[in-house]
Amino acid sequence: MAATSHPLATLTALDILRGGGNAVDAAVAAMALLGVVEPAQTGIGGDCFALLMRGGEGKVIALNGSGWAPAAATLDAFKSRGISEIATESAHAVSVPGAVAAWARLVADHGSMELGALLQPAIVAAEQGYPVTERVARDWAKQTEKLRRNPAAAKIFLASGEPLRTGAIHRQPALAAALRSIASDGPEAFYAGWIAQDLVETLHALGGLHTLDDFSSFKPEYVEPISTTYRGFELWECPPNGQGLVPLVMAKALEGFDLASWTPDSVERYHATAEIGRMAYAERDLLIGDPRTGSVPVKALLSDGHAAQLRARVAFDRRLNDLTPVAMPEHRDTAFLSVVDRDRNTVSLINTIFDDFGCGIATPKSGVMFHNRAGGFVLTPGHPNAIAGRKRPLNTVIPAMLTQNGKAVMPFGVTGGHFQPFGQIQIMTNVLDYGMGIQQSIDQPRIFARGDLFHVEGTVSPAAVDGLRKLGHDVQRAENPLGTAQAIWIDWDRGLLRGGADGRRDGIALGW
Repeated sequence: MAATSHPLATLTALDILRGGGNAVDAAVAAMALLGVVEPAQTGIGGDCFALLMRGGEGKVIALNGSGWAPAAATLDAFKSRGISEIATESAHAVSVPGAVAAWARLVADHGSMELGALLQPAIVAAEQGYPVTERVARDWAKQTEKLRRNPAAAKIFLASGEPLRTGAIHRQPALAAALRSIASDGPEAFYAGWIAQDLVETLHALGGLHTLDDFSSFKPEYVEPISTTYRGFELWECPPNGQGLVPLVMAKALEGFDLASWTPDSVERYHATAEIGRMAYAERDLLIGDPRTGSVPVKALLSDGHAAQLRARVAFDRRLNDLTPVAMPEHRDTAFLSVVDRDRNTVSLINTIFDDFGCGIATPKSGVMFHNRAGGFVLTPGHPNAIAGRKRPLNTVIPAMLTQNGKAVMPFGVTGGHFQPFGQIQIMTNVLDYGMGIQQSIDQPRIFARGDLFHVEGTVSPAAVDGLRKLGHDVQRAENPLGTAQAIWIDWDRGLLRGGADGRRDGIALGW
């Protein structure tokens, strides 16, 4: 079974599985295709994280494919240029994209096919074109001004200065050429060959500090996954520099509440989730950075005592007012998918260019749209997430895996940048506390609270909104859907797979 955010990607994954490939092969092929057909969300100019279990049993394997800042990107370098914050549409917001190297590493170590073969569907879509769906066209239109500001981006993604509309056929010949080079020559084409030259020249022309060595020296990193228990299951996440700690902290604290005694759309459930989440996010913004450049108190944050302290601060007659939010970029977009094959190899894969169309900078020769993950760095000396050479920024993308008794039971994830921990917790509790099916758990109304922000989807009941406002929450109806999710449930006893995919995008889960 495969669950992705686009029908063409899901069908690509199934084609790979039916052709003898395994779950890793299918996941990489589908994600590469998403980088073509959902260009606002993801692509080879972005980052990647993965969780997998071989055979669905044993050790959870985590790969960090997030890129680092240029070696020259120091606090002193920015200070000398009079830069007090990193503009998200600037070359300084671009760290080395890690996705291509991560895909290659996953396929080499855990796949059964060649990367070149897996990139063929993406190459065909880029060269021959694909139809623009309604949701993709909506996202596209909202970024028209950003795309107009960069000549290469405008050439690739606008038609006579206007965004492509629903039903239009979009072709990306430059990207097809880049993908073809990666297919034939491997990731070296991207990190050391003509593509790397194009990437660095483009960034240099806009004031970037990147060098070819920053690209050629980059390698993805296998890391030790982190976890906590919830209702007899284990929730697994990638460790920092990602924000996987946040859903773990939330899960551990929320386990002490009897969520099932409240209805899914109740004020009590939303309030408890929001308050725990607001505290967890405040800790994230103060404490999480790249663990290679400073310690992150993972053990302390996941302790029983810390969870009890968070629960004790939740009052059910008012909202907490003593948080100190830290300024961070708002929540963004990403692509997530999950795949399980006949041997129960289980993959949870997420890929991102952060903002819609990333930083808005595209390369003229290779057609790569850069992400803007380095815009998440801060320029405050001593902060765990302060920019430094070859350092990775706090990254919001987090694949998740639920296991029980050493077996994978649900690879899942939610897109939406900062929203992702809230989305994961709501889906997990929908399944484990409320007994919902996978698709039902994805379709449920969503909320998101961080600092003073409290967004709810239009499907959250007026009674719940009114009750939350009476507790002091400044509740606003979200302009856009809150994230998109995919999940697959593995029923080991019956030998069945149950999947769900989000209608907030063009998601579809299929299996046989």
